[in-house]
Amino acid sequence: VDDEDTFKILIATDIHLGYLEKDAIRGNDSYNTLDEILKCAKTNEVDFILLGGDLFHENKPSRRCLHNCITMLRKYCMGDTPIQFDIVSDQTVNFNTSKFPWVNYQDENLNISIPAFSIHGNHDDPTGAEGLCALDLLSASGLLNHFGHSQSVESIEISPILMQKGNTKLALFGLGSIPDERLYRMFVNNQVTMLRPKEDQDEWFNLFAIHQNRSKHGPTNYIPEQFLDDFLDLVVWGHEHECLITPSRNEQQLFYVIQPGSSVATSLSPGEATKKHIGLLRVKGRKMNLQKIPLKTVRQFFIQDVVLGDYPDLFTPDTPQVTKKVENLCYAKVTEMLEEAERERLGCPLTPEKPLIRLRVDYSGGFDTFHTSRFSQKFVERVANPKDIIHFLRRREQKEDNKDEVNVDYGSLLKTTAAEGLRVEDLVKQYFAATEQTVQLSLLTEHGMGKALQEFVDKDEKDAIEELITYQLEKTQCHLQARAVTTEQDIDTEVRRFRDSKKNTTEEDNEIKEVSNDAHEPEPLSGLMCDTVCALYFQGDQQSQSSPCGAGQRAGRRPSAAPTRGRGRGGRGRGSRGRGRGELSCYL
Repeated sequence: VDDEDTFKILIATDIHLGYLEKDAIRGNDSYNTLDEILKCAKTNEVDFILLGGDLFHENKPSRRCLHNCITMLRKYCMGDTPIQFDIVSDQTVNFNTSKFPWVNYQDENLNISIPAFSIHGNHDDPTGAEGLCALDLLSASGLLNHFGHSQSVESIEISPILMQKGNTKLALFGLGSIPDERLYRMFVNNQVTMLRPKEDQDEWFNLFAIHQNRSKHGPTNYIPEQFLDDFLDLVVWGHEHECLITPSRNEQQLFYVIQPGSSVATSLSPGEATKKHIGLLRVKGRKMNLQKIPLKTVRQFFIQDVVLGDYPDLFTPDTPQVTKKVENLCYAKVTEMLEEAERERLGCPLTPEKPLIRLRVDYSGGFDTFHTSRFSQKFVERVANPKDIIHFLRRREQKEDNKDEVNVDYGSLLKTTAAEGLRVEDLVKQYFAATEQTVQLSLLTEHGMGKALQEFVDKDEKDAIEELITYQLEKTQCHLQARAVTTEQDIDTEVRRFRDSKKNTTEEDNEIKEVSNDAHEPEPLSGLMCDTVCALYFQGDQQSQSSPCGAGQRAGRRPSAAPTRGRGRGGRGRGSRGRGRGELSCYL
């Protein structure tokens, strides 16, 4: 029963605002769904909205994306409706990264009717020296409350936002996205602490929002539920896109977990095909009830798997015109999914007309593929994704032991049945795991290179890789200088030892974070260089042998008149960043 003691909370995660916004058919999907979510919050007169990360799809959202988001938040979250709950915790701790460290509805210059609280996800996480993200723009404008931002890589203290409505007390914990391997290690080392109220601890309903891998993607590339404290009552798990919003009980920790999933399909995988929902959570005392609310503006998505070897009555690899018969089978399967979509769409005017269709065809056993573009032309007016309806794949064949370390086919070693869902850093790890010792990284770590590539690809940080190489080169050169290493053989050994000593350590995480921040700096840093070591690294480049920092400037970290960074290469001398020809390449 809705009364003065009951919290009503609308819960959603992974909205991915701006996804495919330039697509002629799907460009407005994420905006329409956010509008539906906020309208649902207003219709149900909720106390507040809780978002579990990845509100934006891009780390640097477009102007159109930010404009649409601000417009909708202002439309639905501002008004004269009074707020029925109080915040009793220290807000300067809860919102310690904001210039306005208090909840937006308590700002005398704003008129908020539905406060929205959000943690950041891996798509819209803070970057740069200031550690800002798109959510901070909304927070500074007073439209949203960004919480759960941990700035330390040494330890994490999660301080809850303490709310009270009537006799019900709610502690809202939040932790924005952190690289899974780092957070896993911090949990193992007992470096994550969840603070609790000092008084009446058993009277608080403890709600925790987290944005991490829930399913296991590797030994440490996920967060087990058992890592979380057992005093929690409910965990809202973001990042996973499959909608599993029905509360599931963890029998070991005795709390419940809900996984709302994404509100827009960002990949054509089976997990995205589950019907999309948001949750309306009611909390009274220590009891809760979750109402599932289906989203009506989400584009339909149907996916099927076809194994050609399962149809021996229709064709075999040796059947005449087998490719044409396979194409006819695929046409029939796609038509079936389109007919099912039309039946489901009856009576739902808000549902987009063209569905997403995916047919995964396993052609193992000697079958050939057909021309997918020509096939897709048959459905160009009926589906929203005509370019990628068909996805051919083959079962991975048993890999034989390859003892020839010289002629290794790396392409076959890294071939996967489907590239959907693979991350850049995972590809880097897979590549170096498959290569022999002679071509392993010597100066950089796989984790560091993976993160730099992720910054370059996902967040458009054009200097991320260059900053990492320069930073590690300077650190290694200073280490060699301190150890007085001069011979080539000793340098190789010491470089590898120095690199291995930092693997999977806090020092490595700190360095990666520092490099990421440096990528935003307007001026490059130059380091202390040793002439002997530089001569070995830059053989054949006379300008760099004397000092790769420039004209022998060793006294300080910066030259007295540092060149500014321009669009071209002229402002950055050949030796000003420690770059040159010669033997640097062997360490990459």
